Amino acid sequence: MKLPLSYYLHQDVLFLAKDLLGKVLFTQIEGQITAGIIVETEAYFGEIDKASHAYGGRRTNRTEIMYSEGGVSYVYLCYGIHHLFNIVTSVKNEPHAVLIRAIEPLIGTETMELRRNMPITKSAISSGPGSAAKALGIDKTFNQKDLGGEEIWVEDHGIRYAENDIIASPRVGVTYAQEDAFLPWRFFIKGNKYVSKPNKV
Repeated sequence: MKLPLSYYLHQDVLFLAKDLLGKVLFTQIEGQITAGIIVETEAYFGEIDKASHAYGGRRTNRTEIMYSEGGVSYVYLCYGIHHLFNIVTSVKNEPHAVLIRAIEPLIGTETMELRRNMPITKSAISSGPGSAAKALGIDKTFNQKDLGGEEIWVEDHGIRYAENDIIASPRVGVTYAQEDAFLPWRFFIKGNKYVSKPNKV
């Protein structure tokens, strides 16, 4: 059920960003397992994408992990507050990544409630990339983790969505990316309450 590392080597990051919808993201921290269904993603298309941290071939201590072979995590701090979890994809030296923007809680909901200090019935518990990461206990210690390991991984539970239930829209918060800010590289499940705002096209 755990996705093989070969899955992440697919060189079309847009395909993977859509295909990851419905997959289940797991974390295991001190024996506690939490998991959620991925319901919102964003694709970042390597060195040619002005919204990507690797745009123009930028290689720093932070971005170097993006140049790894796909199947590892890239976690960074946004606005000094939120940890954002990305899946590095494609082959070595092709720095593609998929940002996980929202999950629908599935396993370990009581643990998620404690981490987020709110009931599972509130969509804000895992809506948006910072909230999704916090609900799953993802922080900077999860950077550069092997997605084939026992700390963080993705499983296929056979959840599939019809094509017309998947919305493609511009990514959120990337106005600095000029014309690339308008690319429809954010994918989410229509009508799912855990999708972050704006949840309409």
